[in-house]
Formats: sequence, structure tokens, C-alpha cells
Amino acid sequence: MSIEWDDKLPIYRQLRELVVERILDGSFPEGEAVPSVRQVASDYNINHLTVAKAYQELVDDGLLEKRRGLGMFVLSGARESLTNNEQTKFMEEELPAFAERVHMLGLDMNAVADKLRTAGGDS
Repeated sequence: MSIEWDDKLPIYRQLRELVVERILDGSFPEGEAVPSVRQVASDYNINHLTVAKAYQELVDDGLLEKRRGLGMFVLSGARESLTNNEQTKFMEEELPAFAERVHMLGLDMNAVADKLRTAGGDS
């Protein structure tokens, strides 16, 4: 497996976000094991401590749990928690930045909203 890491962000943070995306899209279902630290380190050719740090953040965030001798598992409720957090982040950070960009470019907000509805399938 190969992945392009962004030099502007620590690899453990990027790996954390990758796991978050996989929990959100259902690739890592609740109650199921995530790939082992060794497996991820080998697959992505990164240090096992980097993987362990990313996984530990996810444990600290209440998304993963370590089961002694078995590995890391996605906690029940992790997807809902992430969805709620991502929706809040979008509404509080990304949407205002988007609206500011629309304004800065001199675009008509109603035209942008219409385009968003069309792109989203809401006619």
C-alpha cells in the first residue's frame, strides 16, 4: 500500500484522520478490530511508534479501545460521535469560511445555494 503524506502535518495526525474517515464510511465497523500497529507500520512503511501514537489519540477520544492480547477495536457509538463532531466542525468552522470566500469572490449566495442543491441532488 502506498500513500502520499502531507509534509505540513505530522504523519500520526494524518493516519488518525485516515482511521476516522474509515470509521465514518463504515470500512472500520463498530465492534470490529482495526489493523494492528505492526500491520499499518508495514503497509505504509512508517514507524510503529507513529501508528501507536495515532491509535492512542483515538483511544483518548473514545473511538477505539485496546483489548489486551487482541488488538484495537472500534467502540460502539464511535461513528455517531464522529458524525456529530464533524457536523459541528463543519457548521462552526468550514461553513463560515466558505461563506466568507463566497462573499470575497463577489458571488451571489443564492446562486451558490442553487448550485449546491443541484450538486447534492436536491432540486
